[in-house]
Amino acid sequence: MPNINSTTGLRRGESHIKAMAAAIPGSVLDATWQADDQVTVDVPTEKLPECVEFMYYERGGWIPDMVVNDERSVNGFFRLYYLMSMEDEDKCYLTVRTKVDPVTKEFPSVTPRVPACVWSEREAYDMMGLKAVGLPDARRLVLPDDWPDGVHPLLKDSMDYRHRPAPTTDVENYEFLDESGVEDPTEVPMGPLHITSDEPGHFRLFCEGENIVDADYRLFYAHRGMEKVAEARMTYDQVPFLSDRICGICGFAHSVAYVQTIENAMGIEIPERAEYLRAIFLEVERLHSHLLNLGLVCHYCGFDTGFMHFFRIREKAMDLAQLLTGARKTYGMNLIGGVRRDILDEHRKATLKLVGELRDDATRLVDMLTSTRNFKSRTVGVGHLDRKVCRDFSPVGPMVRGSGFARDVRFDHPFSGYKYIENLQARSAETCDVLGRTTVRIGEFMDSITMIEQLINKLPQGPILTQDFKYEPGKFAMGFTEAPRGEDMHWSMTGDNQKVYRWRAKAATY
Repeated sequence: MPNINSTTGLRRGESHIKAMAAAIPGSVLDATWQADDQVTVDVPTEKLPECVEFMYYERGGWIPDMVVNDERSVNGFFRLYYLMSMEDEDKCYLTVRTKVDPVTKEFPSVTPRVPACVWSEREAYDMMGLKAVGLPDARRLVLPDDWPDGVHPLLKDSMDYRHRPAPTTDVENYEFLDESGVEDPTEVPMGPLHITSDEPGHFRLFCEGENIVDADYRLFYAHRGMEKVAEARMTYDQVPFLSDRICGICGFAHSVAYVQTIENAMGIEIPERAEYLRAIFLEVERLHSHLLNLGLVCHYCGFDTGFMHFFRIREKAMDLAQLLTGARKTYGMNLIGGVRRDILDEHRKATLKLVGELRDDATRLVDMLTSTRNFKSRTVGVGHLDRKVCRDFSPVGPMVRGSGFARDVRFDHPFSGYKYIENLQARSAETCDVLGRTTVRIGEFMDSITMIEQLINKLPQGPILTQDFKYEPGKFAMGFTEAPRGEDMHWSMTGDNQKVYRWRAKAATY
């Protein structure tokens, strides 16, 4: 039975749909709910930019991602799914969907109206060959310079994924853009950086004298083609092992997001105890990730004493992960329908002891850090992220929260055990700088400890896995988590032969 609001008499998201239908006549062709808090609205292709802009700016939505799906074998079309997080009183995930002609392979670009769509629309051409007409930046995003034109890897009939196409050039021809307006600036290349320097990437700095007046960058040097591998070779229950490895410090968040896509699409209800366990493991992951980040902030500020101390106490977070999951990284824990491993009674007291020690250790370290004059001088006003830029480009996690937007999936769209958390709310800071983002992470670290304590103390009895369900092809839904660095968004459509027809995985750092 659908969840109807007793006051309005409407389903989740229905108020947004009615508002768009009234504001843009002929815009709503159909609306279908994948879950109580997920709805997909079909719109005419020619009205796509107007509809996305209305939901984004007029209805207060944010865009986590856009999914391109080759559905020619299903209905004869390509389809675009613009995923939107609606965060006002009618909170839900709303998808604006439209068809793309399989002959012209063109659709009107949304980017001129909503800049947050630029990467997704560039990737749509790289991976599927769909052209966003009017896209202001149509450079390659994912594919390397020597990749042949006309070969789009995610098309169902594109290529034999086991063999890489022969390179077409040995010349780097990517054009870096300078929008500074400065005449003849000096270009300073940085990179491609080695993978040990966070991730491989190339930064092009445009300088006037000693001042950096603009910068451009290129990423995706280590693109692994995981979506294609999952669709072509893996069963539903094998994909979590792949999603675990999307990120080295937030793999569990990705595997939760993936299994949620299948659970939401199939209407699978997981046991309450499994909901608690997922939330506990997610917060353990947040502990060691935030400690890593706080240590790196110290390092980049030249405060390596702080770096060493944060990494010292991070070992306790890793010990906690090993205690609860059997490994220092929480890999291999998720299954569709629940989790693979329970928390033993004898581990509950040890967990509470460890998180208590972490709170005490971190409190002393934070006091030392925030009282260090050089740390403040190197973070206050540095890395300014303007609120308007945030609103236009939909950043996530501590980045957006450090600029005054208290966006957090755990509170905006409570999932798993977060439905049972009490007396906490999303952290934010108003300074729009490195200090603000660091302050947010410190607060979230302390909140994670409180959440683990609450969930451990209230952990209900019962099973940890639901197995009584059957897969049906053609179903689709989103899965989402608040990873340490922000919102992870996954989208899946079920297929035949125990495989996903389409899997889209978007990390917080995309």
